Amino acid sequence: MMKDIVPVLLLPKLIDNSKVVREVDPRASRELWALVLVGCLVAGLGLYAWPHLERRRAGIEAQQMDRERERLVEQNRKLRLEQASLEELQRVEAIARRELGLAPPAPEQVVVVEKQESRPAGRLARAHAGAARAPGEN
Repeated sequence: MMKDIVPVLLLPKLIDNSKVVREVDPRASRELWALVLVGCLVAGLGLYAWPHLERRRAGIEAQQMDRERERLVEQNRKLRLEQASLEELQRVEAIARRELGLAPPAPEQVVVVEKQESRPAGRLARAHAGAARAPGEN
C-alpha cells in the first residue's frame, strides 16, 4: 500500500495580470443608482415625517402635563382646606385641654408685654432724642 503514494511537487505558475483590463458592468451601475434613489426617497420621507411625529409627541406630552397640573391643583386645594381645618383655634384649644391637660391661665398669671417703639438710627435718632426730652432737661 505504501507503494501507491506518489510524491507530488507543486510549482507555482507565474501569471502576469498587469495587462488584464476590467470591464465595467452596466448592471452594477444601474443597481448603484437605484440604491441611491431609494436612499434619497427614504431620507426625504424621514425628514418629512419627523417634525409631524415630534409635534404629535409634544402634544401628547402637553396633555399629560395638563392632567398632572389639574391633579396637583386639586390636591393643593384639598391640602389647604385640611390645613385650615387643622389650624382652627377651637380645635387646637380642645386638643390642648383633652390630650395635653392644659387649662387657661388664672387672671393673676397673665402678663401683657408691649412692644417697644423702634428708634431711628444716626442723625435722626439724636434729633428725635432731643425733641423727646422735656423742656429744662439736658
